[in-house]
Amino acid sequence: MNKTILITGATSGFGKAIAETFAAAKWNCIITGRRKDRLEALADTLRIHHGIEVLPLAFDVQNRQEVFDALSNLPEAWQSVDVLVNNAGLALGRDSFENADLNDWETMIDTNVKGLLYVTKAMLPYMTDRKKGHIINLGSTAAKEVYKEGNAYCASKHAVDAISRAMRVDLLPHKIKVTAIHPGAAETEFSMVRFKGDETKAKQVYEGFEPLRAQDIADIIYYAATLPNHVCINDLVVTCLAQANSFYFQK
Repeated sequence: MNKTILITGATSGFGKAIAETFAAAKWNCIITGRRKDRLEALADTLRIHHGIEVLPLAFDVQNRQEVFDALSNLPEAWQSVDVLVNNAGLALGRDSFENADLNDWETMIDTNVKGLLYVTKAMLPYMTDRKKGHIINLGSTAAKEVYKEGNAYCASKHAVDAISRAMRVDLLPHKIKVTAIHPGAAETEFSMVRFKGDETKAKQVYEGFEPLRAQDIADIIYYAATLPNHVCINDLVVTCLAQANSFYFQK
């Protein structure tokens, strides 16, 4: 019987690569995202290429009601979720604290923090009932260090780090694994979103070095998710060779 993974933010970047990687290994996939057309196109591709079952669910993790409507009453055949990947997240703007846009701050907090909490809370009953499951949260090197003009984004990822550690403690009696993966510079849609479609600024972020790719993170998550039952990677920081931490790059 195939295992099942649920991935938020599956329509691009890390989320899409994660879905493709697990589908290739014959995992059934619940994929979620805001862009219904992309979600359904990905679902069709995964079914055709890998012969697996796919359940696409279009909702915004920022919206508490949408999250619980979509996840609290999953069809019975989809309730045995083995792995939950809280991937949905974003950075908006790169501004000094006094110049930052409050709307950007709220969107980052609502997505990166509250969205993760909503999805996890909605999915936990399925895991606690079975005394089995694995929650993988996507953080960032920004979870470990605060950098200039990162303010609310860094704060939101520090929250992901703290929440992941708290989950690991609280869910220990339920035999649920919790892993936080903290990628460094990775070339996905991340910078295009952060700079609000400014392609020039987005490309400048990765000039002079080879950044991480979405597939790199997908491969690491697959490794973490397929370890023996008694092994749990709690916390993992991942950068490209050219990056030591949030501050030091060799270009």
